[in-house]
Amino acid sequence: MSEKNHVILFDGVCNVCIGVVHFLIKRDKKKKFRYTALQSDEGQSILNSLRLSATNFDTLVLIQGNKTYIKSTAILHVCKALGGVWSLFYIFILIPKTFRDGLYNVFAKNRYRFFGKQNSCMITERE
Repeated sequence: MSEKNHVILFDGVCNVCIGVVHFLIKRDKKKKFRYTALQSDEGQSILNSLRLSATNFDTLVLIQGNKTYIKSTAILHVCKALGGVWSLFYIFILIPKTFRDGLYNVFAKNRYRFFGKQNSCMITERE
């Protein structure tokens, strides 16, 4: 992993997650982010090295250097790193994490039902 890149691990079969990755790719003009599906070999290796669940794909993981963020905190740090108007969303970091992650968990639990999923892992990586 390059130190200058932020690594985003996402659910590679989730239509919402795939949409978010495509959204980020279009707006990441400085190419700060690298993307890896949680289900991929690299994703599994990273999860294991971080001692995170390698079977629970209900979370987004952001790795920035030696820091790791998950769930709502990862999303807010992605917005901050993206810059521009997106960094304004970082203000929501002031909302207690338990509340933010509670909302995140409700959405994550229902995302397949509302938005569907792919039959196989869509792996998007960009160096």
